[in-house]
Amino acid sequence: MSTDKSSGQQPEALATFAEAARADGQKPDDIGLTATPDTAPIPTDSRAKDEAATKVLRRGATGEDEGVEEAVDALPDRTSEDPKPRT
Repeated sequence: MSTDKSSGQQPEALATFAEAARADGQKPDDIGLTATPDTAPIPTDSRAKDEAATKVLRRGATGEDEGVEEAVDALPDRTSEDPKPRT
């Protein structure tokens, strides 16, 4: 049994777009239907994702900012070379 986090996973769409952008707009040949280490899902706390999404939607609906930037920055950035949260 493989312990590689990409084993059997599909590539994350946003990570695939980021890899294509880094390759001058062309999807790299090694990205197919199975995730590579660069496109594998990044484990993220579901509660943190839910909280960030709720704050983003609430700001869109009410116009009131209740810490959207902080909540989003606490999540991994799937388009960055270093996906760690910015907190």
